[in-house]
Amino acid sequence: MAGTVERVVVIGAGMGGLSSAIRLAHAGLDVQVVDRAPGPGGKMRTMETPAGPVDAGPTVMTLRTVFEELFECTGARLSDYVTLHREEVLARHWWPDGSSLDLFSDAEASAAAVADFAGAKAEREFRGFCARARRLFEAFEGPMMLAGTPSQGALTAHVLTQPRLILDMAPHRTLAQSLGAQFSDRRLAQLFGRYATYVGGSPFRSPALLGLIWHAESQGVWRVEGGMKQLAQALERLARDKGAAFTYGTGAARIETQAGRATAVHLDDGTRLPADCVVFNGDPAALGAGLLGTDVEDTLPRDATHPRSLSAYVWSYAARPHGPELVHHNVFFCDDPHTEFDPIAGGRMPEDGTLYICAQDRGSAKMPQGLERFEIIMNGPPVADGAEATDEEKETCRTRTFETLARFGLTFDPTPTTEWLTTPRRFAKLFPASEGSLYGRSPHGLTASLKKPTARTRVVGLYLAGGGTHPGAGIPMATLSGRHAAEAILTDLASTSTSRPTVMPGGMSTA
Repeated sequence: MAGTVERVVVIGAGMGGLSSAIRLAHAGLDVQVVDRAPGPGGKMRTMETPAGPVDAGPTVMTLRTVFEELFECTGARLSDYVTLHREEVLARHWWPDGSSLDLFSDAEASAAAVADFAGAKAEREFRGFCARARRLFEAFEGPMMLAGTPSQGALTAHVLTQPRLILDMAPHRTLAQSLGAQFSDRRLAQLFGRYATYVGGSPFRSPALLGLIWHAESQGVWRVEGGMKQLAQALERLARDKGAAFTYGTGAARIETQAGRATAVHLDDGTRLPADCVVFNGDPAALGAGLLGTDVEDTLPRDATHPRSLSAYVWSYAARPHGPELVHHNVFFCDDPHTEFDPIAGGRMPEDGTLYICAQDRGSAKMPQGLERFEIIMNGPPVADGAEATDEEKETCRTRTFETLARFGLTFDPTPTTEWLTTPRRFAKLFPASEGSLYGRSPHGLTASLKKPTARTRVVGLYLAGGGTHPGAGIPMATLSGRHAAEAILTDLASTSTSRPTVMPGGMSTA
């Protein structure tokens, strides 16, 4: 293929697909992105309300440097495409006993807040936890998150060079067990246990290693002006500026292969797009389910996509709030986390779940008047069947959600009706083969992260990107997956063409 412009079809305009499209178009490839949705974003979706579009997907942006590097490696600047505001308060937390705690982007402010909240001993424990989370994050960032194909052997060798990490990892403990040993105040153990849900897991079944997620958040949380969808639209604009083309409103029906190599993508409308490489930015489980055709249904082993991670019940609406003063990110904890995660493990809605609220129109020095936009997330189980949610299930969720908040003194005018609710079964319809799971494969088990599929597949020319692919869920990780896919493609093309560069333009910049 020397002297030709390779054609790449990217299926899906989520963060992973957009990230790979930007890098590949910048490298001079002919990139076509297709998505059955009307616009970019994937799970970063919105719902229209009388107050404007409200987020109905991811709400937390961390690791800003991942996005800055993506723009900088193409000669662009993130700030020219989207406006970000750093939140001084990372999140405000409430408990049923009436206590509350703010955590801050300033580490000393958080430590002081913990001391006021639970005493000097709790502050010492918090500082120790922060130090462990930092060591784990820094140790695993390079060989795991930034590595395109991490291996258990390489990770083990890396850990053995720093024996202290074995104690920090607590390999034989769950996150809940580890936090119970680190914090004498059960509220703090409950607070940091919720970080398992950031990647779709239960703290009672996820490895203690996931405590490192706190370090990522403690480095800063950013609010995207105009809502999270603006970030996806910024990436789309950059991709277009670099020459990528986009087709919306028609999905991919089949990936065609010849002699074991991906050669084309057939769309739902009958169009055939010839391709030298294909990037699939969808749930990898869709391949095994045959949704992209029989040519690629044996691409992945089942344990690369199963068991499934958590789903959620998500409310997205506009109303006037009454009660406690909200910030941008808010968490209302249940009294006993077992009442949340035990029913989920049994495939049922939480009996009394922790509720996360994103007050989209609020932020540092930002207090709106009148109707405001809100997103409420309650964790839920994935669903194995394709049945629609019943009216009874929706009304039960409505009752449990808003009666719980009322006990904290928080009410909304009007109280949302179930038309503003997205259930796990609805997510299963929106994202085929996902079973409603929002984070891909479950993170339960110490080696779960190594079982996620990486960018390369056994089908030559077929690559993967997205939250269901290494390095995992969350918008920074999904964006990194697109980097891994692009690097794999350029490296593989270079091995067959001396005219291709062997490395990606630019490098990785991390905090």
